[in-house]
Amino acid sequence: MQHPQVDSQVRWSDLCWIALFIALLIGAGLGLRDPWPADEPRFASLARDMVASGDWLIPRVGGDLYQDKPPVFFWLLALSYSIFGSVRASFLLPSLLAAFATCVLVYDLARRLHGRSAGLAAALTLACSLQFVQTMRGAQIDPTLLALCTLSLWAFARHLLQGPAWGLCFLGGVAAGLGVITKGVGFLPLLLLAVFFALRRAGWPGLMREAGGARWLLPALGFLLAVSIWLVPMLIVVGQSGSPELIAYRDEILLQQTVERYATSWHHVKPWYYFIVEVIPGLWLPFSALLFWLVPRWRGDWAERRAAVFLPLCWVLVVLVFFSLSPGKRGVYLLPALPALALAASPHLAQLYARVSIGRLSLALAAVLVVAGDVFAALALTGHPKVLAMLAEGGITSAMPVAAFAVSGTLAWLLCAWRRPLLAWPAVLASLAVCWGLLIAPAMNSERSTSGFMARALQLAPRDRPLALVAYKEQFLLFMDRETWNFGHRRWREGPQEAYDAAAWLNAASGRVLLLPETALSPCFVSARRTLVGEASRDQWYLVEGVAAAECATKGDAGRAIRYPAHPIG
Repeated sequence: MQHPQVDSQVRWSDLCWIALFIALLIGAGLGLRDPWPADEPRFASLARDMVASGDWLIPRVGGDLYQDKPPVFFWLLALSYSIFGSVRASFLLPSLLAAFATCVLVYDLARRLHGRSAGLAAALTLACSLQFVQTMRGAQIDPTLLALCTLSLWAFARHLLQGPAWGLCFLGGVAAGLGVITKGVGFLPLLLLAVFFALRRAGWPGLMREAGGARWLLPALGFLLAVSIWLVPMLIVVGQSGSPELIAYRDEILLQQTVERYATSWHHVKPWYYFIVEVIPGLWLPFSALLFWLVPRWRGDWAERRAAVFLPLCWVLVVLVFFSLSPGKRGVYLLPALPALALAASPHLAQLYARVSIGRLSLALAAVLVVAGDVFAALALTGHPKVLAMLAEGGITSAMPVAAFAVSGTLAWLLCAWRRPLLAWPAVLASLAVCWGLLIAPAMNSERSTSGFMARALQLAPRDRPLALVAYKEQFLLFMDRETWNFGHRRWREGPQEAYDAAAWLNAASGRVLLLPETALSPCFVSARRTLVGEASRDQWYLVEGVAAAECATKGDAGRAIRYPAHPIG
């Protein structure tokens, strides 16, 4: 059944508004900081190594196999790096583009279903949602996953609500498959088909009614083809190599990091209500605050059986239940459901935003940010010791970056209170994002990225002597100006064995040097000569040379050392 399109023309002015929101909220500060822990340095160095080695199939960190995630996001990082030739200039670009693509897809689908004002309101509200801004400003896998999930939802919804459009149905499967080889849960948009069939069986109007026959296999075909882009070549290479190391990589990434991680998660263990109590109320602002007005309207949509509202809304509930059933939970896991919530809310947003009460809500939410910023800035400017210590811990030596937000945020709030209360939340949030990106993050960069620490370490370590890293942090790799060695990136799971291997390597030849944390000194290196470098990642680090304890060296294998070539810095 073909439904008429509400608004068939894309307005360039709408796209410009979306681009402006994304530029202020997500793009401010692009290129002004280096990757920060925990994950950004690992992903950035991994992508840089892909470009240098030419091996884009099996990711490696510091030369060691990386089994945690499939490679699509790393391909995007590597492509960005190969274009710009600079980690700092390129590592945030995939997330920025993913943010823009996600908002445009939400705008386009809501516009087609409910009209232009619904599309623009949904996209801009999504753009200034707290979890969206928080996540899309980082170089994590989740922004790319979000864009692929939203593309899949967009394609499926076009087919299921305005179809038939079997080419889009196939595209939905392709996007879901790419999502899986980005992060295992990328298959979740396929569950929208189950929601569709349930609603259609219940007799809901507004759904595609064509039988379809064998064409319903198109999403599965697209899914398998997309997954095969990486999975088939990887399995062939692993099978042909016969390498125990690669076989272990295959088994871990296909089983332990997917099925086992979901069913018997070994970290981030939270109660079943974690998302409902700790994530949605705060991180899904302003949508979570709008639920007071949206829920009664959704009741009316339920009575009218509006499939265009309840197809995405039911999928949100499916995603919530799916992640709630796993013992391991993180707030970011729920992010793919946020664009679907925006779609479900879209037909009502324009009407809600005309209400005086919603303007007051925007002022109240923005006031929380403004008051917190004003109080913190006042304490910093008056020399409050705890606040100054907090700033110093982050590497900020001046209160001016914080004061800049206090002033700009307050002025933005006052202006909106006078002229347009509804804009208070996005205006203050944009002020915070711009001040953070242009002033606060650059001031923190040397400390957070460890670039200053690594400059000191490399100055103290003689360039003509072999240097190896023990229990290293991935961010160290980004600032190495010479060839180094390491003993693997996840050796903590083997107890003291990494220290034994490092002791064997140190004793195997004279003139060698180790960089290691204070926690790794005992028992193997307490008698060796050592030089304090300084503090990084909440540990004291030393350069160690001379001879390690013999009892440690005999238990180690110097052959475990991985040679890591020098890379361009920047």
